[in-house]
Amino acid sequence: MLTLISTLLGFASGGLPKVLDIFQDISQDRGDKKHELAMMAMQRERELALAKEGFVAQAVLEEIRTDQVEMQTQAQERLGMYKHDMKIGEGASTWVINLRSSVRPVVTYIFVLLLVVVDIAGIWYAYSTGVAFAEAMDMVFNDDEMAILAAIISFWFGSQAFNKK
Repeated sequence: MLTLISTLLGFASGGLPKVLDIFQDISQDRGDKKHELAMMAMQRERELALAKEGFVAQAVLEEIRTDQVEMQTQAQERLGMYKHDMKIGEGASTWVINLRSSVRPVVTYIFVLLLVVVDIAGIWYAYSTGVAFAEAMDMVFNDDEMAILAAIISFWFGSQAFNKK
């Protein structure tokens, strides 16, 4: 159960930068959403009118176009995030920029290395005290460790899954 919860939290944390961006650009976001809602209402009215006239295929084409516009919007958002990151780094030393970009990978490496060291130490302790191999494996590779690993992997690869259709 803990593994499932940590996996879901890991996937959710992949979307954390987007949530923070919403708080930063709240006025811009409201205007964009009003515009999108108006466009969606107009598209819906047009779709109903086309369906009434028997042009269902045209509605499908409009849906494809809408998906393309959404993908372009996501690409523009990603470019905006990259520009924001570059703007923050302006005037900073190369060392600071490199350090800032390495924080998440280094923390991940530390957690994984810690888990490996703890596992090796646990197996060595179990071996030296005469615990059976099957029992040692159950003790060393427990649900808590799997939950931590699942959260780390979900964080790094979860945002990739959200961006793919």
